[in-house]
Amino acid sequence: MSETKMPEDEASIIERMDVFFKPKSVAVVGASRGAGKAGHVIFRNFVDNKRRGLFRGELYPVNPNEDSILGYRCYPSLPEVVGDVELVVVVVPARVVPGIMEDAAKKGVKAAAIISSGFGEVGEGELEARVKAIAQSAGIRVLGPNCLGVYDSYTGVDMLFLPETKTLSVGNVVIATPRPMPGSVAIVTQSGAFGVAAIDYLAGHEIGVSRLVSFGNKIDVAEPEMLLYLLHDRETRVILLYVEGIEDGRRFIDVAEKVTKHKPVVALKTGRSKAGARAALSHTGAIAGTDRIYDGLFKQVGVLRAGNMEEFFDMARALALQPPAEGNSIGILTDAGGPGIMAVDECEARGLDVKRFSDETIRRFEDLKGEGKIPSFATNYNPVDLTGAVTSDMFEQAAEILLEDPEIHGIIVLGLHHTPALQEDYPDRIARLSKAHTKPVVACDIGETEMAMYIRSRFTKLRIPAYSSPEDAARSMAVLANYGAYLRKRGRFDEYLRSYLEWVGSQA
Repeated sequence: MSETKMPEDEASIIERMDVFFKPKSVAVVGASRGAGKAGHVIFRNFVDNKRRGLFRGELYPVNPNEDSILGYRCYPSLPEVVGDVELVVVVVPARVVPGIMEDAAKKGVKAAAIISSGFGEVGEGELEARVKAIAQSAGIRVLGPNCLGVYDSYTGVDMLFLPETKTLSVGNVVIATPRPMPGSVAIVTQSGAFGVAAIDYLAGHEIGVSRLVSFGNKIDVAEPEMLLYLLHDRETRVILLYVEGIEDGRRFIDVAEKVTKHKPVVALKTGRSKAGARAALSHTGAIAGTDRIYDGLFKQVGVLRAGNMEEFFDMARALALQPPAEGNSIGILTDAGGPGIMAVDECEARGLDVKRFSDETIRRFEDLKGEGKIPSFATNYNPVDLTGAVTSDMFEQAAEILLEDPEIHGIIVLGLHHTPALQEDYPDRIARLSKAHTKPVVACDIGETEMAMYIRSRFTKLRIPAYSSPEDAARSMAVLANYGAYLRKRGRFDEYLRSYLEWVGSQA
């Protein structure tokens, strides 16, 4: 749990939500021996994680047509399971789900994740209402229906019905689609498909995930309760929120305002157009609402809104790897004039200030020129352009000057690897300097060659988010400045920064 004091009502919510992530026993209703079926993949996920020692609960497959699955005795129904069942994962046709929920009530189940689709999203509102009524009467908390459930990288709960490997039909080649490594980013999504895409993206960019929660049609558990849970979750530092529609706006405001003082929340709200809102209604039954209302709501409570999917993930990387900025004055350090100007334009468009450096900082750069440590023709008013003659030494010395300038609140490093004298160790040098300061640093290297990807990957491993375009780097710096401004407005900046630095120290 976080350092925040938890009221009694919150403690009760946390305890009930905990069953989805740390169940002592799980029954998969609809578990199957057929390798291509969702019920088989989900049950196998639990079995594999139990064999690895990651999942520690009891496992029960439920299917009246099977005697055993993956070495586990299979039960014909929930009431016949020998042993307690805390959590049930439901993967059966929609018409069967009400009967399963009645069985869950008899069994004393505490929580259910209904993966099955075919409810309100396709006009079967009456069927969905029956499931909801049964769950409410029995006190069973429900995720879904029409959802992906939960993925927890720390406890081994994995309801994703997508296999970790796929065999291509051409050439019989096995392609790995691994789960992300454990990390600090939580994903809360109404869309299961988007959630899967999110963890695939973050895995590919070496950003660790703590938890993923998919709501689907949200007949019970929704954003406010899950945000509260993640507020008190030690493993989560950043929360990504994919939203198609929020039903209880007042409750969301109260909770989000509490959460954002301690952890950044980034939202991607879809259904902004009339056609998009119609699509959201048919997708998860969400009533999207007026987009301007959501925009105002997010700003009011400190939720950082992303304009598109790429920005959504870029913001996540920045917030997961770097501290917020104490102001909006940004220094840009580059070895290429054009990309530097592109970064300046995007910074200004995002409300950042790329002002002329102080006389003292300019003097320090002039001293470096006089000593022959940077080119005499380098520009040093902001951006600093070290030109194509740049070396790792030059980047390191220039970065140190900007990090020590009290008027600069964040640094964008645009190091194009193409320059002949720049060594591949310059990310390590920048990162070493960055660790001694509390200013955010983001990086950019343009290109998709092996060298460009290596430089960006190296920066990321050293906790400096790196991007493939100057605009992406500038937008990511902007979110660090915006979150810093919100924390200062709430009088929380210093406390958040202390908490962040303690957490980073614990990860070392």
